[in-house]
Amino acid sequence: MKVDVLVAEIGSTTTVVNAFNHIHTENPVFVGQGQAPTSVMEGDVTIGLNASIADLQRSLNTDSLEYDEMFATSSAAGGLKMTVHGLVFDMTARAAKEAALGAGAIIHLVTAGKLRRGDLKKIQDLNPNIILIAGGVDYGERDTALNNAEAIRGLNLNIPIIYAGNIENQEEIKLIFEDTKQRVYIVENVFPRIDELNVEPTRKVIQEAFEEHIIHAPGMETIRNVVNEAITPTPGAVMQASKLLGKYLKDIIVIDVGGATTDIHSVTVGSDAIARIQVAPEPTAKRTVEGDLGVYVNRENIIDLITREKLEEEGFNVDKILEEYHSIPKNDEEFRFVERLTEVATLMAVERHAGRIRYVYGPEGRATLAQGKDLTEIKYIIGTGGALTRLPAGKEIMMKIMEQDNPEHLLLPNKGAEVLIDHDYIMASLGVLSMKYEDAAAKLLGKSLGIDLMAIQNEESDWSS
Repeated sequence: MKVDVLVAEIGSTTTVVNAFNHIHTENPVFVGQGQAPTSVMEGDVTIGLNASIADLQRSLNTDSLEYDEMFATSSAAGGLKMTVHGLVFDMTARAAKEAALGAGAIIHLVTAGKLRRGDLKKIQDLNPNIILIAGGVDYGERDTALNNAEAIRGLNLNIPIIYAGNIENQEEIKLIFEDTKQRVYIVENVFPRIDELNVEPTRKVIQEAFEEHIIHAPGMETIRNVVNEAITPTPGAVMQASKLLGKYLKDIIVIDVGGATTDIHSVTVGSDAIARIQVAPEPTAKRTVEGDLGVYVNRENIIDLITREKLEEEGFNVDKILEEYHSIPKNDEEFRFVERLTEVATLMAVERHAGRIRYVYGPEGRATLAQGKDLTEIKYIIGTGGALTRLPAGKEIMMKIMEQDNPEHLLLPNKGAEVLIDHDYIMASLGVLSMKYEDAAAKLLGKSLGIDLMAIQNEESDWSS
């Protein structure tokens, strides 16, 4: 059997392969999916990759499977580990963090100001995949970023460096690292002016650096023997798909509840009213990661949030369930239990993602300010990931987001927002596919969500004209 494209999602525990055909036509097709345990710990990721392709062959009832192109997303080998270093935490450090998160990074350390000995030791111990240095608006403060670059150079780490700070420092940064083994990427400032975020150029370079250096991660050295197209961090691929959807649906939020974390991606400008009282700029496309909210690895955290007593009152035999707890529920009670954990993870993660109204008092009395991401214009709530796409109550769980009623949170007042499910569980695959075949990826996304994106876009164009 011959297909146009395979996309592999190489996770920390499972590798999934999705097959697509007719990519070059008006009607691209999702052919099927195979999966197998990830083999990164065996020192060769292609073992698990080939096993997942074999599983796909079995599901398609074919003895052989040929393909023209293979893309990949990866969160194996610890994912994309980064440290981020800026000038002021609420400004350049936050902007750099937004860029890194949107590219699919797992951020292990964020610092503001000049690096101290303790910070440098943490960087050494963490051994990140990439280090991001920012600091200073263009033609503003220079010394902090230069000091941090010199300090990081002194660590003698063979780790790529991205500089996305004050434009005046670019040549100096190159000189600091010119005699080292470290590859340096010079990017536009993530915070060029006090009222402007510029995160997209840095996001793009982070993904390029990830693709260039992921092949050196343990177990990933052989990845290029099989994959002949782009390799992207899995969360970054979901963000790419979210931004693609945002072109058609305008104001969306994408929820991915996983075993270890819950990721929220939103693509929305927000309302004009909130923008007028916003204390700091927010990116149009924003990602947050709740590392304590997972329905498998971090299940105990969610149980503590609900309390065992409450779960027992709701009819769950918690001890018995946890004795036999698997990443995939096996019976009705386990399904109900995971749905309950998923509900709490979803609502809590969306609440944390949303901005808030703040009241400050001055000589002229109380003033109302907004801080964080404005979700008040969201029109589509989209579920992806194993929990929300495979649990029977996934759609009902997401509908409860519209029931949250806290006037101090910039949540969804739009009770008529439409809830959509990534039924084929292919959003991450389509994110990386969209980097080369955007139209095909958009059509496949629409099919998985059960909507016609092209028709919606045409309706919007007709209405606006």
